[in-house]
Amino acid sequence: MEFLGYFGGVFEPLSFLLLLVGTIGGLILGATPGLSPTMAVALLIPFTFQLSPTQGLILLGAAYTSTVAGGAVSAILLKIPGAPANIATALDGNEMAKRGEGARALHLSFISSGIGGIIGVLLLIFLTPVLAQWALSFGPSHLFWIAILGVTVIGSLDSKSFVKGLLSGCIGLWLSQIGYDEILGNERFIFTDALTGGIHIIPALIGLFAIPQIMEMLAKGRKKLTIDALEVPKHPISASFKEVVSSKRALTIGTVVGSIIGLIPGVGGQIAGLVAYDQTRNFSPHKKKFGTGHSEGVIAAESANNAMVGPSLVPLLTLSIPGSPTAAVLLGGLLIHGIFPGSDIFDNHPEVIWTFINSMLLGQILMVIFGIYTAAWAAKIAKVPMPIMAAAVTVLALFGSYSVQQSMGDVHIMLVLGLGMWVLEKFGFSAAPLVLGLILGPIAADYFVNGSMIAAAQDGPWVYFFKGPLNLVLVALVIASIAYSFWNNMLKASFNKAETSRKAGE
Repeated sequence: MEFLGYFGGVFEPLSFLLLLVGTIGGLILGATPGLSPTMAVALLIPFTFQLSPTQGLILLGAAYTSTVAGGAVSAILLKIPGAPANIATALDGNEMAKRGEGARALHLSFISSGIGGIIGVLLLIFLTPVLAQWALSFGPSHLFWIAILGVTVIGSLDSKSFVKGLLSGCIGLWLSQIGYDEILGNERFIFTDALTGGIHIIPALIGLFAIPQIMEMLAKGRKKLTIDALEVPKHPISASFKEVVSSKRALTIGTVVGSIIGLIPGVGGQIAGLVAYDQTRNFSPHKKKFGTGHSEGVIAAESANNAMVGPSLVPLLTLSIPGSPTAAVLLGGLLIHGIFPGSDIFDNHPEVIWTFINSMLLGQILMVIFGIYTAAWAAKIAKVPMPIMAAAVTVLALFGSYSVQQSMGDVHIMLVLGLGMWVLEKFGFSAAPLVLGLILGPIAADYFVNGSMIAAAQDGPWVYFFKGPLNLVLVALVIASIAYSFWNNMLKASFNKAETSRKAGE
């Protein structure tokens, strides 16, 4: 209970002010398409140079937490995830917003994010030594199988068609291999200078989700919205809180999946949200409601992507191994202030680390309060006329794509991928499986190459990738996931056939 002795440091005037600024600013940055948590934290690091290590980490930690949650705003209202971690949120959240339930969807997202985030930080506080040892046991072979496990859910992410979901995922996997192989140095599918560095996830994410939405807005022109779309009624906060708490299945799966994935170095919140969404749907008796505006989809995705924040710092603080891209930026913030993470960091700098962790715990509560407070007026964005909204989203998309690397090549990639996705959507394809393939492709490829190099110096790839209880458990999960996807697809096809026959007989 050592952390309780350092709670007072959070309430020092400047520290608490920085916590408020980081929380509110993170919500705004998170709601802006293209400004990911990693980018938000990176942009804030120069502002910490004149602050003490404790104050600097409080600002960065608050921004990290609230940016992940703030990304749900644009995901729900515009179907444009503010960050990769909010991809799954858009699947049901936007459908709720279209029904005039934008405020309710935002309430659910912030409350579930807060609950998942608090549990994640508590895991960071109480289980750091145990979790750090467990994270250390993951080698290239285990991380490869985890990436493959993520690939196996690609087909089921597209609820309309299993085959089209797989094809979309395969396109994403191919796009992920464009560029130079960082390990072997081979050139892959580079037919223009803009692709030399590969396809960056942020421009790709903006293009795949934003451009089809912009094209749809332009197609509607000045057509007036229906009264249901114009009216965004307020939703009682108490009712939203009861709904989240009563959704035990979605909240539990999201929090557990997010906590586990957050602990594994290099995986990230985007996979946590998608896996939690997929598993919640698998265990739900209302599978068909997912993708149509089902609240459990929002709760599972948002509780997962914020639950991973705390555990992602476990390997960072104890092993100097970042658990996520944003944690890697936080590592830079620590090193700038002369703090070197390791097993003795809690002995050498307890006042810095415990105050920082306590601020993240309090930051989760503040994030929920400010998020809910802004949800009512943020949901009114649905009233903005389509031409104005299309213009605003276009500016944000161009700015967000260019700001990643200050490259017009990223803007061109964003536009090409977006227009391509717009065409594919006309044929029933979905962006979510494609994005998951784009994210998981480099992870699987890199760990496979690393594992193959290690295997060549030992007993060969077969032994290296299939030996050991952890490898066998992961392989079994991969096989079970594939079998379930095929079984679920056959059940769906059988049901559709029976339904068609029934209607024909009427």
